[in-house]
Amino acid sequence: MFFLDRLKIGEEAVVTANDCTNLRFRDLGLTKGTRVKCVLKSPLGDPYAYDIRGAIIAIRREDASRICVEEARS
Repeated sequence: MFFLDRLKIGEEAVVTANDCTNLRFRDLGLTKGTRVKCVLKSPLGDPYAYDIRGAIIAIRREDASRICVEEARS
């Protein structure tokens, strides 16, 4: 288990826990069991963009460091 901010571009993971107090992520579907793929990073390195349930969502590193994930299994 590790945190979402550790994903590199092209890597996928599954959310195991969302410790963010920001309810926006829950509302966007970032809940336990959701597959997430890191697809882009900004030119300055923060935020990263993630494919979450078919939508590309930008998440700051600070917030991504509070979302626990595990390696996605095929």
